[in-house]
Amino acid sequence: MFFLIAGPCVIEEEEQTYDIAKEIFDITQKNNIPFIFKASYKKANRTRVNSFTGLGDEKGLEILKNISTKLNIPVTTDVHSPEEVFLASKYVQMIQIPAFLCRQTEILIAAGQVNNFVNIKKGQFCSAESVQFMIEKITSQGNEKVMVTERGNSFGYQDLVVDMRNIPIMKAFGKNIVLDVTHSLQRPNQEHGVSGGTPEFIETIACAGIATKVNGIFLETHPNPKNALSDGSTMLPLGKLESLLLKLKSIRKAVI
Repeated sequence: MFFLIAGPCVIEEEEQTYDIAKEIFDITQKNNIPFIFKASYKKANRTRVNSFTGLGDEKGLEILKNISTKLNIPVTTDVHSPEEVFLASKYVQMIQIPAFLCRQTEILIAAGQVNNFVNIKKGQFCSAESVQFMIEKITSQGNEKVMVTERGNSFGYQDLVVDMRNIPIMKAFGKNIVLDVTHSLQRPNQEHGVSGGTPEFIETIACAGIATKVNGIFLETHPNPKNALSDGSTMLPLGKLESLLLKLKSIRKAVI
């Protein structure tokens, strides 16, 4: 069985974030799919200076910790510096390294020094082969609890493409490989300063990933993506999640 990393892009407010986590939890429990809840407590790489970045570091991290405690599930969030690694590690079970920072030695070394799981988002500018060196920076500190997430490669300035050959290449490094079906469908660097996307292809990419035997699926979901404060153009409507997961379970059963 594959596992699911899912949640909204960013914590917008406490009650909504818990409600999303609870609904995903109920769906995954019903369908026997291991679940890690994801939401960013801070968005540090928004395109525009006035874009929403979060509710505040401590408040956002406390919300994640409360969700983990109430639902008894692991949670994860992005970090953006070595200092944030050490801060967030006190609240979440898994540290997520953003794609833009996947080669930053100091942040990877810091992630290796805490006892949390670490998910490296492979940069859209990186080859699958180069991932081994990202992994080595973390494991050099004694932390073997590493996974890597494929999220597409740059295709020109304003589009991404997923090369499914990357999955078996990265699996050969002996770590769990995840496919991010949200950010693989982004259209970055738009002239109006807000990333676009093609969420109509979420099912296509997710099904292809399961067929190539990824260990996990990463996706962002929201009750009403059009009103989301970040990445609304690529998130899956929460009401469509269960039907997608049922299709993925059927494909997994066929290929394993």
